[in-house]
Amino acid sequence: MEYITVSAKNVDDAITEALVELGITSDQLDYEIIEKGSAGFFGIGMKQAVIKARKKTSPKKNLEKEKKESSFQKKSFEKPEKKERKKESFQKETVGESKEEKETAAKKQPEKEPELAPVEAKTIEACETFIKDVLEAMGMKETSVTSSIDEEGALAIEVAGEGMGVLIGKRGQTLDSIQYLANRVANKEQESYVRVKLDTEDYRRRRKETLEHLAKNIAGKVKRTRRKVILEPMNPYERRIIHSALQGDPAITTHSEGEEPYRKVVVTLSRK
Repeated sequence: MEYITVSAKNVDDAITEALVELGITSDQLDYEIIEKGSAGFFGIGMKQAVIKARKKTSPKKNLEKEKKESSFQKKSFEKPEKKERKKESFQKETVGESKEEKETAAKKQPEKEPELAPVEAKTIEACETFIKDVLEAMGMKETSVTSSIDEEGALAIEVAGEGMGVLIGKRGQTLDSIQYLANRVANKEQESYVRVKLDTEDYRRRRKETLEHLAKNIAGKVKRTRRKVILEPMNPYERRIIHSALQGDPAITTHSEGEEPYRKVVVTLSRK
């Protein structure tokens, strides 16, 4: 497959755009960074990141050919009775698989957010202590941690300081991991469910805009190709962003599949 050229505000966004355009997941992507891009000074002199990307080629063709030839030779020496029996067995297996698929499809339902309980003072204190301990262990001592209750009733923790890119990590993976652990700490303190949102340098808002843009692009692709698109694994918060961004589109339906932490959003054409 030939390379495509994709540009965006940064390399991560360019990779995301390439995944959307090629309709693949990150483990199938082969790419080269042409230009890393730069933010410029207050937007002046800003350069977009540019990458060349394509779907990875598979070296399995010769192996598949050998398997087909071997299978053909075996079938040539089989007795007619055995062929008929195998055909019947295959038909039964196929019917069984289709039933399982139907049952799986029937179980697909939109994700529902559990009702949040009021956040107690001891929970806030425990989460702040945990975050500060993690930051210190990462060698990030010149930082500040502030907490508030947002409009959804979740505990929002903001971290400020130098070198916050280390805390965010690649595509927010480090920030998400610490947020996950903070949620475990919070829900260990309280019997009723509470949710923790960890943020720094307005990363969550910027990520939300990127995901909403991705959702619109995915929806457009599904409408054009009439084929479903399976996104990369996301945490519950990011999956909700995708669901919310597309819930007003009558031509599109979304649901989630898989188990945490590999649960993915699936975007399909509505059958209504």
